[in-house]
Amino acid sequence: MQKITQNQLIEKAASLLSDGTVNAVLGWSRGEFGYDVTPKMFKTEEDLKENFVWNDFCGVNFSKYLVSKTDRFDGKILVFLKPCDTYSFNQLLTEHRFEREKVYAVGIPCEGMVDVIKLKAVTGEGISEIKEDGENLLVTTIYEDAPVKVAFKDVLLERCINCKSKKHVAYDELMGDEGEVIESKRFDEVAKIEAMTPDERFAFWQNELSRCIRCNACRDACPACTCEKCVFDNPQSGVENKAPANSFEEKMFHIIRAYHVAGRCTDCGECSRVCPQNIPLHLLNRKFIKDINEFYGEYQAGAEVGSRAPLVDYTTEDLEPGEVFDRRDIDA
Repeated sequence: MQKITQNQLIEKAASLLSDGTVNAVLGWSRGEFGYDVTPKMFKTEEDLKENFVWNDFCGVNFSKYLVSKTDRFDGKILVFLKPCDTYSFNQLLTEHRFEREKVYAVGIPCEGMVDVIKLKAVTGEGISEIKEDGENLLVTTIYEDAPVKVAFKDVLLERCINCKSKKHVAYDELMGDEGEVIESKRFDEVAKIEAMTPDERFAFWQNELSRCIRCNACRDACPACTCEKCVFDNPQSGVENKAPANSFEEKMFHIIRAYHVAGRCTDCGECSRVCPQNIPLHLLNRKFIKDINEFYGEYQAGAEVGSRAPLVDYTTEDLEPGEVFDRRDIDA
């Protein structure tokens, strides 16, 4: 796979700005630390050269940002999309969440992004500098003089380890190869949980979800969560409070959210990436995806603009509830 450099992206963005193709660039900006990357709108070449970054920590999916950015901006916005981002891009277009004409999408290849939590587990806190060294990262901390060598493959985000596709399914222009859908083992962990007894499954999720602090980061980062008024922000809903009142509500927040995105989730992994408690929220969504594939035929949300998810596309061939349980009995 052809690797795209930071300078190449800056040159592409500056060129499209200067010739008037776009009026702003949605990109990644440097933060206080090497891993502290944040989304930013760039409007000048000077700002791009000074603050634009492209590195192993640019995991954020820009698709959702387009919903609010295009609504508030009169011009055309350039957005760089990694392969996994393009599926969310298409799904949001299917749901008419932003105007396609206001966006110029450039597809860029991705070899995976680093999980900061995994990295700190190896190097410790106080990271001051990160450099690439072939297949490794050289990480310097304020507590050690010599940098720590960390293998890139050992600190990848889970979604990158089990990447579903290197294929760009949406773009106006492509930098590098289009990519291909690849063989993925993303449902292996779901299968392990399915193999548990009901009590074991309950204990597993009780342990995971009990760490939730209701920060709403998963909801806010999820491209499938774009309601103008979320039920969890509605004081009339009965579940509006920010902290869980009891263990039941603690679980219901995530169960309701998972049902909300069922059939629409592109498995981009943003929910787990942004969770400060490291809860594997993507497994809830993958369970729905796995069931949809098994019961209705393989379906990938966002693969095509306008495709109808099985859950909203009734046919006379649809499974009846009894058939679902019969299939599970046979499989068992």
